[in-house]
Amino acid sequence: MEFFTEYGEASQYQIEEIIGRGSFGVVAAAVDTQTGERVAIKKIHDMFEHASDGTRILWEIKLLRLLRHPNIVEIKHILLPPARREFRDIYVVFELMESDLQKVMQVNENLTAGHHRYFLYQLLHALKYIHAANVFHRDLKPSNILVNSNCKLKICDFGLARASRDDPPLAIFWTDYVATRWYRAPELCGSFFFKYTPAIDIWSIGCIFAEVLTRKPLFPGTNVKHQLDLITDVLGTPSHETLSQVCLHIIHSRVDTDFTVFLFFVSTILVAFYWWFL
Repeated sequence: MEFFTEYGEASQYQIEEIIGRGSFGVVAAAVDTQTGERVAIKKIHDMFEHASDGTRILWEIKLLRLLRHPNIVEIKHILLPPARREFRDIYVVFELMESDLQKVMQVNENLTAGHHRYFLYQLLHALKYIHAANVFHRDLKPSNILVNSNCKLKICDFGLARASRDDPPLAIFWTDYVATRWYRAPELCGSFFFKYTPAIDIWSIGCIFAEVLTRKPLFPGTNVKHQLDLITDVLGTPSHETLSQVCLHIIHSRVDTDFTVFLFFVSTILVAFYWWFL
């Protein structure tokens, strides 16, 4: 398979093997012939075919060029296209990691309590840095956590991350797709337009850590309703009083806004009552 397409800087890298594939394209392990360093090159093909894909790629590049932390994957280089207005593919050069946490859990049965603590420490260390920058990752899962044989860990894939322009607890985003369902916080289930906080990433870390300990997903929901059922089976359901207070707060905070948005929230509340009490 031809990896590069008419990129002049491609001669600097010698492709070794394909190490990953996804809807975005492919990732290859390569050697920088000038420095001898092994790197990972992410090829995103036809990046302008869908606006949402192009936006995700732009977010990831912008954030990773600014976020510098030992537990966050680093962008080494971005290959410049030969023609600024005519290219379709983009190549991003990252530091190369040996595996990801998903694969480590599947093949390594010798993880000790020391490994568990070190993994958790690094995840929380990186997350503290990310949240201090007013950024929410929003898609934390085992396959987005890269790992080396020395147990060094790095968070990757910031395509769904967003930066808050307000104080972190008040940030508001459209949650059309946020996090793989199994690691998604309850307040994000259902794709609501909702106020949420950095706690959504902490929830994901908790689900990941539980999976590291037990070697099976904590809440493997098959759909949104099933996901909420699994969560409430473990954590219980809010009381009628608590739900009433939440509903009143939402109504009072939205009643002066656009009427369509208000009706959307009312319907959301009714659905929530149906799921929890019927």
